[in-house]
Amino acid sequence: MRRLHLIESSPEEVGELAGALKIAFCTQDLRRVDSHFGSAPSIVIYEVSPNDSRFVEAVQFDTVSAQNGTHIEDGDDRIGAKVGAITGCAMLFSLAIGGVAAARVVNAKVYPLKLPKVEAISEVIGRVQVMMNGTPPPWMRKLLSKEQSLAFADE
Repeated sequence: MRRLHLIESSPEEVGELAGALKIAFCTQDLRRVDSHFGSAPSIVIYEVSPNDSRFVEAVQFDTVSAQNGTHIEDGDDRIGAKVGAITGCAMLFSLAIGGVAAARVVNAKVYPLKLPKVEAISEVIGRVQVMMNGTPPPWMRKLLSKEQSLAFADE
C-alpha cells in the first residue's frame, strides 16, 4: 500500500474545511468512480464542504480482486487494508461492494454508496454539495450533524 498526501504550503492551510465531510472514492484512474470496492487499485479521499472541496490523499493497493469481484485466494486481508484506509471518512462511493465488505465499511462508521455507472469524481462531489446546500437526505443530515458536533467539541 502506498499513500500520497497533499503537502500544505503554510500552517493556515493545514486546517480542515469548515463543515466538510471526508469522502472516499474507489477508482482506477484517480479521476472517476470506476471501480468495485474490492478491486479498486486506488482510493482517493477529498474533504467536501457545501461550497468547496479539496484533495486530501490517494491510497494505492498492490493486491486487489478482479473487477468482476473474483478474489485471489492468497490469505491476505485486502478488504481490511481498504477499510483501514477509509477510516475517518463519512462516505465511500464505488460501483459495487460485496456484502461482507459493506458490513466492514459500515462497522468503520463509513456510509457506502453505490453508483449505477462510471462518473467523474468532480461530478459526484458537485451532487454531494447540492445535497449539502439544499435539503440533505436523512442519512446525510446525520453525518453533517456528527461533523458539526465534533467541530464544536474541538473548540
